[in-house]
Amino acid sequence: MKKSTSSSKHNRKTPRKSPRNGRRPWFWRFVFRAGAIGLVLLAGWTVYLDAVITSRFEGRRFEVPSRVYARPLELYDGAGISASALERELGLSGFRKGDGSRAGTYQRSGGRFIISTRGFQFPDGKEPRRRLALTVYRDRVENFSVLSGDASPIVRLEPAQIGGIYPSHKEDRILVQLEEVPALLPTTLMAVEDRNFFDHVGIAPLSIARAMLANIRAGQIVQGGSTLTQQLVKNFFLTRDQTLVRKANEALMSLLLELHYEKGDILETYLNEVYLGQAGTRSINGFGLASQFYFGESLRDLQEHQIALLVGMVKGPSYYNPRRHPERATKRRNLVLSEMEEAGLIDSVRAAKAKGKPLGVSARPSYSENRYPAYIDLVRRHLARDYREEDLRSEGLRIFTTLNPAIQYAAEYAVTDILGRLASGETREALEAAMVVTAKDSGEVLALVGGRDPQYAGFNRALDANRPIGSLIKPFIYLAALEQPERYTLITPVLDKSFTLEFDDGRRWQPKNYDKIERGEVPLHKALSHSYNLPAVRVGLDIGVDVVKETLQAFGVTSSISEYPSMLLGSVTMNPVTVAQMYQGLATSGFNTPLRTIREVTDAGGEALSRYSLEVDQVADPAAVHLVQYAMQETMQEGTGKSAYYTVPEELTLAGKTGTTDDGRDSWFAGFSGDLLAVSWVGRDDNGPTSLTGASGALPVWSRFMAQVPQHSFSPVVPDGVQYQWVNAERQALTKEHCNGARMVPLISGSEPTQTVSCSGNLQRQIEGWFEGLFR
Repeated sequence: MKKSTSSSKHNRKTPRKSPRNGRRPWFWRFVFRAGAIGLVLLAGWTVYLDAVITSRFEGRRFEVPSRVYARPLELYDGAGISASALERELGLSGFRKGDGSRAGTYQRSGGRFIISTRGFQFPDGKEPRRRLALTVYRDRVENFSVLSGDASPIVRLEPAQIGGIYPSHKEDRILVQLEEVPALLPTTLMAVEDRNFFDHVGIAPLSIARAMLANIRAGQIVQGGSTLTQQLVKNFFLTRDQTLVRKANEALMSLLLELHYEKGDILETYLNEVYLGQAGTRSINGFGLASQFYFGESLRDLQEHQIALLVGMVKGPSYYNPRRHPERATKRRNLVLSEMEEAGLIDSVRAAKAKGKPLGVSARPSYSENRYPAYIDLVRRHLARDYREEDLRSEGLRIFTTLNPAIQYAAEYAVTDILGRLASGETREALEAAMVVTAKDSGEVLALVGGRDPQYAGFNRALDANRPIGSLIKPFIYLAALEQPERYTLITPVLDKSFTLEFDDGRRWQPKNYDKIERGEVPLHKALSHSYNLPAVRVGLDIGVDVVKETLQAFGVTSSISEYPSMLLGSVTMNPVTVAQMYQGLATSGFNTPLRTIREVTDAGGEALSRYSLEVDQVADPAAVHLVQYAMQETMQEGTGKSAYYTVPEELTLAGKTGTTDDGRDSWFAGFSGDLLAVSWVGRDDNGPTSLTGASGALPVWSRFMAQVPQHSFSPVVPDGVQYQWVNAERQALTKEHCNGARMVPLISGSEPTQTVSCSGNLQRQIEGWFEGLFR
């Protein structure tokens, strides 16, 4: 039993040695297997990262916003513009005041200007750089000449960028190609950020080791050893988190990026990607946009000290922001200039000279996110007919609009200046306004104001405030009547007397004049120019509400229109843009021209994608429209619009119409000159009452605008089939010029009175008339 026990003990001791002797094979097997799994995972992760890199680099690398431009300002002898408007527009386009010798600068002395243009790639060709001289006298360009560059009688300035349509990530950039940038930029960038860029394979081990040692000592990440390739990877693919995992991914992706792509390709992408500032919610990415944002100049025109500043800002765009922290920015710029000198890029003389220069940053960015939000809103709605939103946000389209900055400024000023004077107390604070201005003959929308604060990008009243139009409907009632010349002429007597309509359901409607006065029979032209309600309703019911509705639709109204009699007093609702569309046809003698905000759209390379040409459709008899135009001119001279001439020069002939709704809830005015058509609306967003009429609310806004803009009088061509005759409206007869009650009015041929009255016995009146004619 003891032997057996001894043997048993011996057997128990033997296994004790085997774990120690066999531990290494199991341990190395575990290490080998773990390593193999790790390599497989690393290989898989590398394949994934490689796919991420190649898909982004070989596809569309950047989502580039669409850029929206104003119309280009054309300068030539006789061009209409004031000196202040010209200087303002130069500022909008990023021109800086100076001696006018460098591209993008101008010099002004009184009305004398020297302007050095930058050149611009328009859809129809490139406008070269030129140096111009001109004088502005009495709101007209004189003595226009080209001092240097290609001679031309007309020169287009670079259009102002008035906004953009941005990607959801709000990154903005102007793409540049490596061969287009000044050679000093990439060499300076490498001298400061990555001197061995062309020698490493994406990472610089010595720099990483140096940074790692500093981080270990600090107990946190305090220093980076990133190459330009690593910086690009971080900005392009990764977050900004300072973690070891992120740094490992950055190093691996940098190796892969260098494996696939040429150094020049990587450098060009970096130049377009690097973050260099912020403009509100929009980030400024790339040197191409930063050049314009900080200096208002093209990248190719930058000088040494400007390049040094931009390169210096790579380290910290907010910290070295030259507008907020000029002293920091100057120190950083000068440090970069020293680096440039040390690297042999510039000599000591040039470095010292550059350090002595001011930063040269423009006082404000050359353009803001959207200067004219209401106008951009209309542009986007027009673009939506032909383009997808995702393409507008990412394809870098160039959208050339019809906006005229000088006219937009005048419209904004008129709204903000007058609105504060129209009422007092709570009503004044609650008042809002909108304005639309178009080119009379082309239908181009030149200006749009969506509210009392033109910079507010919220509710756009010019497009979305659908309100009753009141008496603005009356010219279309009388137009429909005058298209029946056998029944109606401008001197046809219409009855200004109250009446009551009783409907089948027992309801009664009794329209009244605004002033509650009834005048009996009045000639049609006076009923329109003085905006009497009762004659308009009587005429509308006589010709048919359905006929008036068809007339409105022919002039471009697409919204629903009820056929209730109250429609004849303007119960139909419209927004100011629709009203402008409707009145456009009146201004152009019955030829409907759809309103347009866009002239042309090109791709990023300048290839034309869409052209929006003038469209014209005759929708009314020009002869009948001419008669309405006559009455609308009478409105301005004798009727509800005559107070406009307290502000507008008397020699400027205008045509227009007031509109007022119940309790002054809506105040309207629509009218035109020889060049412009403008519609203004004043009211409250809550539809509350005001004490305003069309003449006391919207007309002052309209008049203030018209008084600011150089333009020509309205002088319509007399159409075939219309003759001007001296008539006595009261007696419905033809007469002589100097007879009592004589008035010259246009009549459609065949509608003239058949009777004639003479004033041959009134010798005194004939003599007075003779002298009046002699000295007129």
